[in-house]
Amino acid sequence: MYLQKMFSCSQLLARPNALQTFKRAASQGKMPLARAHGKSFAHRSDLRQAKRILVKLGSAVVTRGDECGLALGRLASIVEQVAMLQNQGREMMIVTSGAVAFGKQRLRHEILLSQSVRQALHSGQNQLKDMSLPVLEARACAAAGQSGLMALYEAMFTQYSTCTAQILVTNLDFHDDQKRRNLNSTLHELLRMNIVPIINTNDAVVPPPEPNSDLQGVISIKDNDSLAARLAVEMRADLLIALSDVEGLYDSPPGSDDAKLLDTFYPGDQHSITYGTKSRVGIGGMEAKVKAALWALQGGTSVVIANGTHPKVTGHVITDIVEGKKVGTFFSEVKPAGPTVEQQTEMARSAGRTLASLEPEQRSDIICALADLLTERKDEILSANKKDMEHAVSTGRLSPAMLKRLSLSSSKLNSLSIGLRQIAVSSQDSVGRVLRRTRVANNLELEQITVPIGVLLVIFESRPDCLPQVSALAIASGNALLLKGGKEAANTNRILHELAQEALSIHGVKDAIQLVSTREEVEDLCRLEKMIDLIIPRGSSQLVRDIQRAAKGIPVLGHSEGICHVYVDHEASVDKAIKIIRDSKCDYPAACNAMETLLVHRELLRSPLFDQIIDMLRTEHVKIHAGPKFASYLTFSPSEVKSLRTEYGDLECCIEVVDSMQEAVDHIHKYGSSHTDVIVTENEDTAEQFLQQLDSACVFWNASSRFADGYRFGLGAEVGISTARIHARGPVGLDGLLTTKWVLRGEGHTAADFSEQGSMTYLHENLPVAQVLPGRRTTS
Repeated sequence: MYLQKMFSCSQLLARPNALQTFKRAASQGKMPLARAHGKSFAHRSDLRQAKRILVKLGSAVVTRGDECGLALGRLASIVEQVAMLQNQGREMMIVTSGAVAFGKQRLRHEILLSQSVRQALHSGQNQLKDMSLPVLEARACAAAGQSGLMALYEAMFTQYSTCTAQILVTNLDFHDDQKRRNLNSTLHELLRMNIVPIINTNDAVVPPPEPNSDLQGVISIKDNDSLAARLAVEMRADLLIALSDVEGLYDSPPGSDDAKLLDTFYPGDQHSITYGTKSRVGIGGMEAKVKAALWALQGGTSVVIANGTHPKVTGHVITDIVEGKKVGTFFSEVKPAGPTVEQQTEMARSAGRTLASLEPEQRSDIICALADLLTERKDEILSANKKDMEHAVSTGRLSPAMLKRLSLSSSKLNSLSIGLRQIAVSSQDSVGRVLRRTRVANNLELEQITVPIGVLLVIFESRPDCLPQVSALAIASGNALLLKGGKEAANTNRILHELAQEALSIHGVKDAIQLVSTREEVEDLCRLEKMIDLIIPRGSSQLVRDIQRAAKGIPVLGHSEGICHVYVDHEASVDKAIKIIRDSKCDYPAACNAMETLLVHRELLRSPLFDQIIDMLRTEHVKIHAGPKFASYLTFSPSEVKSLRTEYGDLECCIEVVDSMQEAVDHIHKYGSSHTDVIVTENEDTAEQFLQQLDSACVFWNASSRFADGYRFGLGAEVGISTARIHARGPVGLDGLLTTKWVLRGEGHTAADFSEQGSMTYLHENLPVAQVLPGRRTTS
């Protein structure tokens, strides 16, 4: 087996033009190019450029929970990630623990076997249960485990056609200049030959660590943390990934009530950290890791400390870090001028609670002030929007439809201002409205009242007009708001956000609305499940799908697809059918409420109505795709549809034939997206069956699908259309941003009062809706 591994490595080294292949890949942009060393990366997103990466595997990562033996599954997933990055053309190095644990397992096995043989020979089998293991000395365990640990690494990396080499070092090797130069030369040669060096302290001979022995700014090798930091700087690594058994660096010991995971750590923040106990294995701890990380950072190497033991993330923790995702704690020398997104969220939540406690008239004042600012400061807004438009046109990255959404005009701002005033009026009785009032017992009254959801995260693409609309709805509903707009509208969004905060300042709640302007990835924002209560995506179906996939712990209000149907019954009016189909498909084809599939009753196929429908669609330049049944009726049919579950978002649609209203309902249930579906018929009974049986969010009779809109529903404005089965459904306006809480008022009542021994009985009388809280105006 060993010879087979050696042969595999020799094959890799002997491959012709291997180095030339890697250089060619680098020149084509398929792998990161080496960068000038001396300064660490300032932002997580820059980590994608890391060329030379050192991965440090702590004892808690490599060893099993019983500290005897290795965590093979965990180790295998780490090896797979390192090999994948190596095969991308990066230069990977590993500093590993685990020799002591591997040796301890091996020596225990040998001792038990030896004891069992001796006792079987001398004392009989009955004495086996009394065997006890001696305390195993760490150096002996390391000596026994080092060869097995390396053999395991070789076997695992060979599966990915990756060769490894072992290097054992001690602190003394770094004190001797000649040895240090030799080590440096060896590592560079191995990396040049595309070999992964696996480095460990020689624990079989290493002397005990000497505390506080760092000299002249050079870190001494006390553990694998300091070894990894020293090697990273010596080898000019771009990135050091230190994997441990904690999520990263906390401001206080993990597990304590107020402990917060730090996304980014800056050199000046050491005084704000309280360290906990060391890990269950190994000789380092978080304090040692931070010291080593800061030393490496000072030497020009970026550092991330992350959890390598969590079963849900171990399989991609290293690749996620290299992709710039928000994993663990990132060490950076560049402290941003503004607050982090976590700090912004906390500021928004705090101010949002104050916003919710304002009188309805005060929240209305804020919205009206924002409406005034949109018209008073329109020159500033349009100037910022002009910059965004010019940049978008020059780069050519936006489609005509996206450019249209990005553009603002005076008339658009006037319309926005009018819409905001409508929201201000409707907000008067939103928060604190009594929905239900019950007398549970004498002098014990229960009320259900409306309250804000909490912190909303709205992510929107290329639609700056979305910002004031959503801001007004958040203010009206008393919610804190976190906004993440597309970079294509950065200038416009910035000025609109400044106006929103200016309006909020009237009543001292400026921080209730925050604009995320840092380099936060959408996927990272979706992981803030402890800070954000609801995500509302406003953009393409792909954006919505990506957010729904990423936001595992936060509810998402929206729809990923708008596959809307119009069913034309055999008893349909010609004029109504033509008008509804034209409006549903051609008014705004990119809208989510536009028709994508036209269902036609079979009896209409050879009727004048069907001919008029086809002529109208051709006149409007709508490309027609034939469904399977429709195609079977035609000798020369249009292109057959690839899927009946397609959202075209353009002047295209599918036509399919059904035999009845019931078949139309079944088709929509199977291929639709529960968004908006329409029946065109003059038969009231048929229409009512369609409306009752179909479970889409919006179901219309003799009306265009384009009516599925918050403004057209009289909601003032909408934050989106939801196809979810719980909470808000359909166009979501102000009411969809509210939830409820129960308020119980008693006079010393206890549950025991209503037991068999108690003196009270339940009344459960429904009462008229009345005042809910002192000073609050509600409707009855």
